[in-house]
Amino acid sequence: MKVVLASASPRRKELLQLIGLNPEIIPADIDEVARPAEAIDTFLERVTIAKGMAVYKKKFFSHLLISADTVVLLNDSLIGKPADRADAFRMLSRLSGRRHEVLTGLALMYQGETRFAISRTHVHFKPLHDREIDFYLDHENFLDKAGAYAIQGRAAIFAERIDGCFFNVMGFPLNLFYRMLGEWGLDLYA
Repeated sequence: MKVVLASASPRRKELLQLIGLNPEIIPADIDEVARPAEAIDTFLERVTIAKGMAVYKKKFFSHLLISADTVVLLNDSLIGKPADRADAFRMLSRLSGRRHEVLTGLALMYQGETRFAISRTHVHFKPLHDREIDFYLDHENFLDKAGAYAIQGRAAIFAERIDGCFFNVMGFPLNLFYRMLGEWGLDLYA
């Protein structure tokens, strides 16, 4: 079975390779902006499935198509990807000393069927000093990251505790993916 990933995220590709898959990468070009008063679960389902459908329509019916979208929530407020360094600094300052939630919408499309689920992980950040945030922003690529951080990089030292799937915080919940395949009767290792 051929696997297609509707994402330009190098982290998602690396995580799929970690479990033995080598997906073809075909990024989707869709609008990822939340609608006014749109619930986060509705937003994730809409965007994740739209990403997959944008690629699936290109005749990948017999392939397993995977799409995902990750967001950060702080007190029910959506924190997306930063527009610039100042925005990233504001985001990390807001996350400082607080618990936030990382949600990833995951859609699988195969032979005309679509399955969707959301993985939720709570991350507790230590209180951050301005100099720590500046150092982080000086040394990491933060612009394409929800919440302006990558847990697998220097931001690992910011996390005091993670409740839930670590890989979800990286942008692809491997366990949820594997469970969804099993529910569909697909076996990676058959």
